[in-house]
Amino acid sequence: QVQLVESGGGLVQAGGSLRLSCSGSRSIFSFNAMGWYRRPPGRQRELVATITSGGSTYYAASAKGRFTISRDNAKNTVYLQMNSLKPGDTAVYYCNAHQSVEDYWGQGTQVTVSS
Repeated sequence: QVQLVESGGGLVQAGGSLRLSCSGSRSIFSFNAMGWYRRPPGRQRELVATITSGGSTYYAASAKGRFTISRDNAKNTVYLQMNSLKPGDTAVYYCNAHQSVEDYWGQGTQVTVSS
């Protein structure tokens, strides 16, 4: 079991930046992958980015070139740096920890991008 707590969301104008943080209640090093997902208003949850325990990253097409996922195992924290934000990035952002058949989720943090 692990508890994940996201922070860093808020209201930002288009073109601005935010950095989301996801802190784990215990070591995240053992998880195969950590990720960020989002749920836009009225839509299903979608993948934004993932990072493996080895540091390999994957980005959804919508995030590529604008977002950067990173992890600090010593701090049990995963980050999502979001630049050049667009109104279409408005969503609740969720942190995920994945290991084998187990998935853990945070409570989410709201990101709102105004035009």
